[in-house]
Amino acid sequence: MLAGLLTLAPHASAAADPVLLSQGKPVTASSQEHYGTPAKDAVDGDNATRWSSAASDQQWLQVDLGASAAIGAVELRWEAAYAKAYRIELSANGTDWSTAYSTTDGHGGTETVNITGTARYVRMQGVSRATGYGYSLWEFKVFGTAGGGGGPTLPGGGDLGPNVHVIDPATPGIQDKLDQVFREQESAQFGSGRHAFLFKPGTYDNINAQIGFYTQIAGLGLKPDDTTFNGDVTVDAGWFGGNATQNFWRSAENLAVKPVNGTNRWAVSQAASFRRMHVKGGLNLAPAGYGWASGGYIADSRIDGTVGPYSQQQWYTRDSSIGGWTNSVWNMTFSGVEGAPANAFPEPRYTTLDTTPVSREKPFLYLDGNEYKVFAPAKRTNARGTTWANGTPQGESVPLDRFYVVKPGATAATINSALAQGLHLLFTPGIYHVDRSIDVNRPGTIVLGLGLATIIPDNGVTAMKVADVDGVKLAGFLIDAGPVNSPTLLEVGPAGASADHAANPTTVQDVYIRVGGAGAGKATTSMVINSDDTIVDHTWVWRADHGEGVGWETNRADYGVRVTGDDVLATGLFVEHFNKYDVEWYGERGKTVFYQNEKAYDAPDQAAIQNGSTKGYAAYRVDDSVTTHEAWGLGSYCYYNVDPTIRQDHGFKAPVKPGVKFHSLLTVSLGGNGHYEHVINDTGASTVPAGTSTVPSTVVSYP
Repeated sequence: MLAGLLTLAPHASAAADPVLLSQGKPVTASSQEHYGTPAKDAVDGDNATRWSSAASDQQWLQVDLGASAAIGAVELRWEAAYAKAYRIELSANGTDWSTAYSTTDGHGGTETVNITGTARYVRMQGVSRATGYGYSLWEFKVFGTAGGGGGPTLPGGGDLGPNVHVIDPATPGIQDKLDQVFREQESAQFGSGRHAFLFKPGTYDNINAQIGFYTQIAGLGLKPDDTTFNGDVTVDAGWFGGNATQNFWRSAENLAVKPVNGTNRWAVSQAASFRRMHVKGGLNLAPAGYGWASGGYIADSRIDGTVGPYSQQQWYTRDSSIGGWTNSVWNMTFSGVEGAPANAFPEPRYTTLDTTPVSREKPFLYLDGNEYKVFAPAKRTNARGTTWANGTPQGESVPLDRFYVVKPGATAATINSALAQGLHLLFTPGIYHVDRSIDVNRPGTIVLGLGLATIIPDNGVTAMKVADVDGVKLAGFLIDAGPVNSPTLLEVGPAGASADHAANPTTVQDVYIRVGGAGAGKATTSMVINSDDTIVDHTWVWRADHGEGVGWETNRADYGVRVTGDDVLATGLFVEHFNKYDVEWYGERGKTVFYQNEKAYDAPDQAAIQNGSTKGYAAYRVDDSVTTHEAWGLGSYCYYNVDPTIRQDHGFKAPVKPGVKFHSLLTVSLGGNGHYEHVINDTGASTVPAGTSTVPSTVVSYP
């Protein structure tokens, strides 16, 4: 917690100084003493973990920096089993090595070796041991500058580009600019436009900010009340005949709103976050005319009046304060919400937890005087209410010059070079094609998108990979699958990740994944969470059911989210339409608070979804190996409109064990297009008797 309260001092030129390049990077070794001392523990930044080799001479440890760098120094933090004689070797390709330093008089402890050279790979080659044991390093640190030292380094900071509209109260034509972008974006569901409206602290009168697709509106204060609208931030569904079920991909953040008529309208469905907002009145979550709406998300917000969901089918509200809540349809879930209705599922359909087990709010851009910074809020446990209502928010402020400001046209190579220099990433609104993975290897790295910045992997690569390190923060961007199948689109931690991140977990917030819709796309598994303790806080992982490039095989995507890490928490998990399992959970002690799912509409027939002797793939499956798991407020809906005779044995599947617990589950047949035989395993009534009425089948608790 103390670390979370620190503020980084301004740094005039982050890229100019040597930085730690090796932490969290891929590492290999000639041998390993036993299971508990792997090579990766020498580059994890933890002085309590180590690598140790077999008890013989001529052992080595090498790190891949990911790109060529000018090496300035190597620090070796030896355990008691140190090297009497060793070499530091450099290589451009991992095969041909040159000696940059050599000694026969190693003294153990902490040795810092100043060297000069350019390399991607750096190796400690042990020659002779000082003890009868092997070689053992608490830490192996390589310092330098990226880019090989021969070319220019990447600057931090800079302007935010043409699609970030920075506004102050004196800006002329504010309403005209808002209206212009709304006209462009209102129905541009799969368009290429991306916009962020950032309002400086102050008061704005007579504002009606209508928010369309791929549009973010946010205040630039440290608190929502620093930026106040005497007016509205509005989402409605006139473009779609009053149906709000396709109002996706937009956000409102860090503003205070005093609605003109006392109630603000925010009629959205998936991938539309309402964060860190103060509504000085009521909030209506339905479109005008009260047409259909299909779920959304509120966090770290205060609504002084009543929230009226009306036609909303499901909703999740976290760590907030509300003046009241009027009704439920299928699944209304609350955790850590002051003023939330009492738990009452199945009637009314309220699932309420007093607190949220673990949470950390999304990072956001703000102005400190005239200087842009990114504020990364501190982690909270058993949270309740907002982070900002009482006193100064706790967390860390990072100056913008510690960020590489990514603009359209930037390549994956450039982005990775910025990361290797030690810079964070701020993606400005736009679409980014990457021909290799974006590799986030440094602990504490922030990757923040503005205006639903969109990353598309080319040639079947994984769009982004995160090392098994502490405290990475991914937020505010969309990954859109490319036409060549990717094995995965987002990986948090490599396979086999095992480091403990409980004190400083990685967070994935408002990070959305789409397969198809904007064009043909394919991915075997969309999101894989291998790192322990990861928090997935509001995601929509979607295999498209409409748009371009849509079909059972055209946008093939078998699995939505796979969790192998232990102690992973999902708060606000929306996963839909995958060919097989939407969510698979293999890690121990996982928790989910709110889950919304629809099975794939376009299954051609029963045979297409047959899972051995089981009819259909569960929407949420906990593996039989798991002994402890708990989830609250889960719904799965089917709409097999191609073949309405399709049957699912169940919506949810889990081992029957005392430590595996579910609360407030439901399945729904939408208009009788396909049906569920049970809710979870063989428990819960069939949806068949409900016919076309869309009445849910519910299970209050399981087992």
